[in-house]
Amino acid sequence: MTLNIVGIGPGSPDYITPAAMNAVMNSEVVFGSRRALELFPSARKTVVLGARDMDEKLGRAAELAISMEVSVLSTGDPGFSGVLKPLKRIISSRGLPVRVKVVPGISSIQLCAARLLIPWDDADVITLHGRGEEGILDVIDNGRPTIILPSRNPSKTAAFLIECGLDPERRVAVCERLSYPDERVLKSTLRDVSESEFSYMSILVVL
Repeated sequence: MTLNIVGIGPGSPDYITPAAMNAVMNSEVVFGSRRALELFPSARKTVVLGARDMDEKLGRAAELAISMEVSVLSTGDPGFSGVLKPLKRIISSRGLPVRVKVVPGISSIQLCAARLLIPWDDADVITLHGRGEEGILDVIDNGRPTIILPSRNPSKTAAFLIECGLDPERRVAVCERLSYPDERVLKSTLRDVSESEFSYMSILVVL
């Protein structure tokens, strides 16, 4: 059978692709965060993924997929700070004979670029999930916008950049809770962002 790794978009049902919906509806078991599972109320059987038991349940999903159709939901796109990487690691380390299919999704990074009218080939895209912030410094002054998926609140990343010598008046944007009814796109400065509060569902763009 198949382990479907399904990108479900940034959060709104409007950004779920037909391919993602078909994969989930044809699965006997669906794994995902509570927020992700709420997008598929008609799923047959669901298992909630939590931060504390993530690897354990991803391993269970991979093992079940040897004999049945299983989907694992990944916010945005599975290949960008999603569950594709940990699932590949688990499957490889256990030598599981499972067929994997990735269903791409619309990343919040894509939606952020769209909101700010930034072409993909004119920007550097960085994820800080599970990484240090130092990597930003290699590209921050190359003349291109830098789209950053923070591992912490954008205010912390902005403060870090100021500490590293960037001009506090450098123009930036924060895209918060993209695709949700309370979505906010704020254009401001590093200083103002460093002194503000944002949802963890935010993207920082240094212009």
